[in-house]
Amino acid sequence: MPPTPSSSQNFLVISVTGPEHPRLVERVSRAVFDCGCRLGDSRLTSIGGQAAFLLAAHGEWSNLARLETALKRVEQKLQVSIALRRVGEPLERDNLLPYLVEVVALDHPGILNQLAAFFAEREIGMLEVATHTYKAAQTGSRMFSVSMTVGIPADISIASLRDEFFDRCDQLNLDAIMEPIKG
Repeated sequence: MPPTPSSSQNFLVISVTGPEHPRLVERVSRAVFDCGCRLGDSRLTSIGGQAAFLLAAHGEWSNLARLETALKRVEQKLQVSIALRRVGEPLERDNLLPYLVEVVALDHPGILNQLAAFFAEREIGMLEVATHTYKAAQTGSRMFSVSMTVGIPADISIASLRDEFFDRCDQLNLDAIMEPIKG
């Protein structure tokens, strides 16, 4: 059984992009396991027939070196691109309050940028972001939705932030919610 994380652990962030493949997650996670490493956080998404798989692995340096070699074989076999980055231990996020932000509006340029700017101006990081376009059921109008998780520092007044956020959304004609993530 691979080791659990400790101060002697080393970390590798793996980014896989390429055509969708039914064995993508299986092959990459098998390489992590076979090389004596452990899988950390991971995300997979598919857009327009292309997959993007981002994951973190940790283990001893020698095992991570073996993993880097194994992933080159996976890259060739599945005809994907794999980028690797050795990183330090993940940052502690104990002082961040995770909030879900959802926005829906008529599709127009700049919505995500305006939301990102709002949070960036307040030094609030986006932890996850997903956008989607679709046609409204009743009118057929093109709609744009954003779902994101932001990490709000504990020393920020949530009430003030919410007021500012909803004011900005009203100015931009965006329908929005902001609520704490439970559990």
